[in-house]
Amino acid sequence: MFTFRRVVALAVLLALILAGTGAATAQTRQIVNVYSARHYGAMEQVFVKFTEATGIEVRLSQGSPQALLTRLEQEGAQTPADVFFSIDTGTLALAAEKGLFQPIDSEVLRANVPEMLRDAENRWFGLSQRIRTIMYNPEKVDPSELSTYEALADPKWKGRLCLRPATNIYTISLVASLIAALGEEKAEEVVKGWVANQPQMIDSDTRILETVAAGGCDVAITNHYYLARLYEQNPDFGVKPFWANQEDRGVHRNVAGAGVTANAANRENAIKLLEWLSDAETGQAADLSGLPGGNYEFPTNVNAKVHPITESFGTFKVDELPLTELGKYQQAAIDLLGRAGY
Repeated sequence: MFTFRRVVALAVLLALILAGTGAATAQTRQIVNVYSARHYGAMEQVFVKFTEATGIEVRLSQGSPQALLTRLEQEGAQTPADVFFSIDTGTLALAAEKGLFQPIDSEVLRANVPEMLRDAENRWFGLSQRIRTIMYNPEKVDPSELSTYEALADPKWKGRLCLRPATNIYTISLVASLIAALGEEKAEEVVKGWVANQPQMIDSDTRILETVAAGGCDVAITNHYYLARLYEQNPDFGVKPFWANQEDRGVHRNVAGAGVTANAANRENAIKLLEWLSDAETGQAADLSGLPGGNYEFPTNVNAKVHPITESFGTFKVDELPLTELGKYQQAAIDLLGRAGY
């Protein structure tokens, strides 16, 4: 016969059992929360492959680099993010300076990512390389006319130039690299020269390249992989790349990369994700399941194969500017762009 006291005792026991089951589920649940500034679909194939390989579910929140950086700052210790993935070195460097990343002691990451492509204190790691260079219409421009980013300030390019707006992170990082190379005064002269040439401002590298191919402008500056995508669709697409500044410092390089957030609840899973993304046979693979190959970017792991279309662009000299300098000069670049009326 059940008395009230026995019913209460059974209810308490059942609650304890259920609570224990819930706790066990929470402890064994395999997830990693990623704030990602990449914008190549709701879930990139590389993250799907990671889940298939490890059983760790990737939960993705997307936004611009600046918006996600601000969000991380505002959330503080309450952030759900385990990983911050940015398409720009400057933003990664700023996140590290603001204490939003934690240093990671991983032999795998140190072996996979060259020293020049990661933070000196191992707070973030480059996972793919992006080359921002000059693009041209070969029916309108002889490549002998091209040389440097600075030379696009020459009046001969007036009305012939397409660029991204000042608010775009690619523009900001390119100008930051000019400040590092030339000094602020010279860099401002260059940017004012671009402005004087009355460029078309188009907030899409793909649309810029399509405009160049259609004859709407003759030269432009875009990331290399946007052209590779268009070559995949049409090998005869009417735009060619020109590697800028080959006679001096080299072409501008940026990286997409990531770090483990300072308050990561799923720290070990976050490290596993970064290690997997940096591996030549998994996240760096040249086929469409790999991060660089899937978007035609250059891998950071020297043992990874380059996608055939990307490889067809040939060899070139890269600016060896320490990538942390892009973060150092980011605010100066924003200010300069404003003063120059860009």
